[in-house]
Amino acid sequence: MERRELVRLLKNAVIAGAEKALTENIALPEFLGKAEAYRLYGRSNVDRWISEELIHLVSSGGRINKKIIRRKQLDAVAASSNRITYLSVADRNR
Repeated sequence: MERRELVRLLKNAVIAGAEKALTENIALPEFLGKAEAYRLYGRSNVDRWISEELIHLVSSGGRINKKIIRRKQLDAVAASSNRITYLSVADRNR
């Protein structure tokens, strides 16, 4: 196994473990709004994933019918993106 592949596998394992711990303790919400998804992964990526039906918008219900995205689904698509590393929008502007 190459060093780069091992680093990628370890990074993904750490991220998955941290997300699981945070979601089990309700520190991370199960759903995100589109604005939050745009902030995390970029508007063009999120819109492309929606148009390619890799992620699906869900109606939140309630008085204000807001479209939301399942966090796990969004994170899985982002992790399987063809990029080895993934920078959030905030990190790209540094």
